[in-house]
Amino acid sequence: MSNNSPGFATLAVHAGAQPDPSTGARTTPIYQTTAYVFEDADHAAALFGLKQFGNIYTRIMNPTQGVLEERVAALEGGTAALAVASGHAAQMLVFHTLMQSGDNFVAARKLYGGSINQFGHAFSNFGWQVRWADTDEPESFAAQIDDRTRAIFIESLANPAGKFVDIAAIAEVARRHGLPLIVDNTMASPYLVRPLEHGADIVVHSATKFLGGHGNSMGGIIVDGGTFDWSASGKFTTLSQPRAEYGGVILHEAFGNMAFAIACRVLGLRDLGPAIAPMNAFLIITGIETLPLRMQRHCDNAFKVANWLKNHEKVAWVSYAGLPDDPNHALQQRYAPKGAGAVFTFGVKGGYAAGKALVEGLKLFSHLANIGDTRSLVIHPASTTHAQLSPEQQIAAGAGPDVVRLSVGIEDPEDIIADLEQALAKA
Repeated sequence: MSNNSPGFATLAVHAGAQPDPSTGARTTPIYQTTAYVFEDADHAAALFGLKQFGNIYTRIMNPTQGVLEERVAALEGGTAALAVASGHAAQMLVFHTLMQSGDNFVAARKLYGGSINQFGHAFSNFGWQVRWADTDEPESFAAQIDDRTRAIFIESLANPAGKFVDIAAIAEVARRHGLPLIVDNTMASPYLVRPLEHGADIVVHSATKFLGGHGNSMGGIIVDGGTFDWSASGKFTTLSQPRAEYGGVILHEAFGNMAFAIACRVLGLRDLGPAIAPMNAFLIITGIETLPLRMQRHCDNAFKVANWLKNHEKVAWVSYAGLPDDPNHALQQRYAPKGAGAVFTFGVKGGYAAGKALVEGLKLFSHLANIGDTRSLVIHPASTTHAQLSPEQQIAAGAGPDVVRLSVGIEDPEDIIADLEQALAKA
């Protein structure tokens, strides 16, 4: 490689990886081990005291996992990353690091249904309260903030609606109130959007989706942007106060712009335990190598499919930011000029029953609760992923009764369209 900074595709293949020093293996090995031999007692003590980096136990770190973390941190432009068992695990560890019982955070109303459930129900067991705001009105986030607010959470590309969010506008609200902005970048991937460049402080991913890209492995990623001052306000005591379990170490003082990622690992992952399996880390690393190729094909196919659907007599509406007449198109052009992503929604005339009938009539599409696969996927959110929500919450989340969500794969676009055509004809 040259002395210039590597490009995105180069980083997707090489970042974090070197030939194995023992065998010369070019592909990152799967280090299928639970623990690691220490050099001596002093080496062990230094590792456990956070005075030296190194492998201790695979619940906390693993060399295969380490390559994945370095690669995603490089692609997002962050200072460090932590890979965990799932996207939900990543979100749990982020808030575990930021929050105490009685604290709250402000989140966008338009989110993945699983995140809405996690924030509104599971997190309440920890005494963490979520407050909802509208990404179309950045000041609605400011209106929800009080002295116990610890973060703002949004998606860069909202699931299932497929709408781009004005990250910079909401980042300005976060900065004004001294709060970190957390952005779920799962739907866009760093190929399309790099939230840290627009004011985000922390990025999370369900690596199960586009990063892995093949529907074969679960994983989550936390990326530390290294941009937030955890000591300025006194609100983030996990990072700014001495940690008794580590001999009084102050994590922000000791680790600087990597402190948040370190805290998520040595406090959250260590004690809560949602570790990523080495095999899954390996599969996601392999998937990332083709991320730029796949994402561009996803985007190109999705544009063709959305453009075809909007002219179909049985389709009431199409919400795809890549279409020039879409209300969200200007934000898409600003934040993701290479494409509008693979996931979008449309409404079938006939409402709830027609949406279910369409899903059941498709043959090439797989009917399942996932996105970001090489294969084209479909779901009717109101009867599945968002079924736990009230009708009002479903509509607010972009998952009303007539909504069908597509995750357009990398097959030939003519075959994808033909499958939709035959299913619409029957529906």
